[in-house]
Amino acid sequence: MTSTQQRAALQRQIWQIANEVRGAVDGWDFKQYVLGTLFYRFISENFAGYIEGGDGSINYAELPDSVITPEIKDDAIKTKGYFIYPSQLFTNVAAGANTNDSLNTNLATIFAAIESSASSYPSERDIKGLFADFDTTSNRLGNTVTDKNSRLAAVLKGVSGLDFGDFDGSHIDLFGDAYEFLISNYAANAGKSGGEFFTPQHVSKLIAQLAMHQQTSVNKIYDPACGSGSLLLQAKKHFDAHIIDDGFFGQEINHTTYNLARMNMFLHNINYDKFNIQLGNTLINPHFGDDKPFDAIVSNPPYSVKWIGSDDPTLINDERFAPAGVLAPKSKADFAFVLHALSYLSGKGRAAIVCFPGIFYRGGAEQKIRQYLVDNNYVETIISLAPNLFFGTTIAVNILVLSKHKTDTNIQFIDASGLFKKETNNNLLTDQHIEQIMQVFDSKTDVEHFAKSVNFAAIAASDYNLSVSNYVEAKDNREVVDIAQLNAELKITVAKIDRLRAEIDAIMAEIKGDTT
Repeated sequence: MTSTQQRAALQRQIWQIANEVRGAVDGWDFKQYVLGTLFYRFISENFAGYIEGGDGSINYAELPDSVITPEIKDDAIKTKGYFIYPSQLFTNVAAGANTNDSLNTNLATIFAAIESSASSYPSERDIKGLFADFDTTSNRLGNTVTDKNSRLAAVLKGVSGLDFGDFDGSHIDLFGDAYEFLISNYAANAGKSGGEFFTPQHVSKLIAQLAMHQQTSVNKIYDPACGSGSLLLQAKKHFDAHIIDDGFFGQEINHTTYNLARMNMFLHNINYDKFNIQLGNTLINPHFGDDKPFDAIVSNPPYSVKWIGSDDPTLINDERFAPAGVLAPKSKADFAFVLHALSYLSGKGRAAIVCFPGIFYRGGAEQKIRQYLVDNNYVETIISLAPNLFFGTTIAVNILVLSKHKTDTNIQFIDASGLFKKETNNNLLTDQHIEQIMQVFDSKTDVEHFAKSVNFAAIAASDYNLSVSNYVEAKDNREVVDIAQLNAELKITVAKIDRLRAEIDAIMAEIKGDTT
């Protein structure tokens, strides 16, 4: 199947599962069961494939658990990070789901066993709690065990019916596409915004390319507000042919989304020893201070969230914020995330950060931080995007590209607000749009009504206003009127009117003469 056919088939299957389950499970909660089941199927198939090692005579799912020796289990956990017995595999559980009166408790036991298999191994932290949001005993699935089992069996059956071959052979991002589809259908109805948890794949692709432009290899890739990991994974796709030496790093404050990010790493065949996703508040309790600097940083942090800011007097001395001499406002933490990313950035790398547009023109502390960034020549490019590209918000956001290796003091401004394809619910960037942006980003060429490089003096003279519209003149799409031609046409029209009036007067005079 083509990618379009696979994506359509995936959406049809998820909708069929929804029809089986909805009415009892809130759409937003239902999302967790579908994604969790996708993950369960993936790690089962991936683990079975590892044990079989390409030997067609071995079918791990058909082996009895008793043949598994402690040595086999130990070696598998050291390599894969976890262990699944044949009886615990997705395919075996799904096959008997409809007749299993203990399905919900069996699943809970299996998930606990998979997580505990990593205890005392290096992968323990990466595996622990992965299924925490897949609560098979929750009353959200129904008030009786029969109801719970019926709905769980429907989800297992539906995910089992996804026929794309193996996950690696799929032409689409199964997890990402499933998440996007679920968010677009349920976020608004559930009264919750999923935009803060997920960056659409087309936007992620642009951000990843900006951060890693012209780098043939990177030491590490980092997202300080990683959500479900979509930005990090786009970086992996962009660099499949190259080397990412020390893997993927991210921090996420929301526990459910933190679990999704770790699942996403496994789903994209990033082994436990190649990623490090941490839970916590990046601004107050940052991880990876000992792992910096990073050659590539990608991020879509929450827009204008509150933070403790100046209420914590120690933060002004924090090495991330102290150089700017001022903290981001307590009501708007945007620049706190920017300064954090800058602090973690290597001298050869770039950071590409999605930002709320207001931070580029507001006064006060934000203006002082902009001045610090400009005076120290850290701002390479600012790109304004079209509205309605993200789930849960129609805001037309900007992308800020930071660099510590600029060769001049110019700042590039790109107005990409006119680049989008209209879809049913959201706009999207096509590959052609991304290529157009990347070409001008690379060349730094001025393009009328689209891109302009502005020198330091002009920006300082504008009080460090970094709004794209302040430097790139919007195209005037109003119809151009030629006044001279219009006047000539009016003269001709007036002459015709005068001639017609004279002819009418003559006819009227003739009529009056005939009646006398």
